[in-house]
Amino acid sequence: MRTGSAPPHEKTGERIPFEHLVEAIETTLSAAGASPEVAAILARNHAGCERDGALSHGVFRVPQHVETLRSGYLDGAAEPGVEVVSPGYIRVDAANGIAQLALERARGDIMRAVEVQGVAVVAIRDSHHHSALWPDLEPFAEAGTVALTAVTGGEPNVAPAGVREPVFGTNPFAFAIPVDGARPLIADFATSSMSFGDVTLAASAGGEVPPGTGVDSAGNATTEARAIVEGGSLLPFGGHKGAMLSMLVELLASGLTGGDFSFETGGEKPADAHSTRTGQFLLVLDPDRGGSGSGFAARAAQLVRTLREAGMDRMPADHRYRARAEAERLGIPVTAAIRELLER
Repeated sequence: MRTGSAPPHEKTGERIPFEHLVEAIETTLSAAGASPEVAAILARNHAGCERDGALSHGVFRVPQHVETLRSGYLDGAAEPGVEVVSPGYIRVDAANGIAQLALERARGDIMRAVEVQGVAVVAIRDSHHHSALWPDLEPFAEAGTVALTAVTGGEPNVAPAGVREPVFGTNPFAFAIPVDGARPLIADFATSSMSFGDVTLAASAGGEVPPGTGVDSAGNATTEARAIVEGGSLLPFGGHKGAMLSMLVELLASGLTGGDFSFETGGEKPADAHSTRTGQFLLVLDPDRGGSGSGFAARAAQLVRTLREAGMDRMPADHRYRARAEAERLGIPVTAAIRELLER
């Protein structure tokens, strides 16, 4: 899909309104076979990532969705099935569609479970999630709930130390916390040393990555992004501790939900498909039932304030909120990837 020589993240100096970018993405995905609802959900998701400065999950992903839809591996018109198996437990079969639509279909049942039971456990299977996790969680935190989620991160491309070949995916984990008087505190991170999207962006620009990011096809440590992407492996962050967190993601997002483990994916996957059919785990709870006398959001604000006073000048999501505020004022910076999308 990409024909220009400029790196996809290179900015052109132009700006585009958010809604115009949404429309361009939606049109592109619809033409590739996504249903109107799927195209609309993904368009706002990826335009939102681009607006918030998360370029590795923004427009960069749109051509990959197009190729995956056209390959037939992802069902762009799948209708999820939601099953409330107990008052606080919800199962969703994404039916080989996108996880974001499965979550949207379950949202009403999730909030009812939180209202009645104080907690909702959600197990999504047979789903594709080819974006960031924070857009899934931000609405829950804005509603005053605490939310945690984990997704099995696709084909195996992460090898813990001593393992001869990749077993884990990048296996992202995220949480969202309501904070009194402020935007939600949202952390979203791969359990690999770096997201595969960020390494791919670095590779497309012929760049390097920090030491400890990954190894080449021979298992040798390398800082060359292309060597990691083309036959190498990422490493978990934090050595064995990151590897254990990645294992937990596999167990919750695949073992518990019924989705595929990373090492089980890809057997029937076409070469031109980019997302992978796995699973997602989600936990949403009412934090004020935990016994915090002054209210959980106020307690969260107290901790954030103390950390800032101690010198922690960047909280999770600060960078995204600053980029969002600028984009809302001036428009989203047009990158080479956006320019190509508009020209097509």
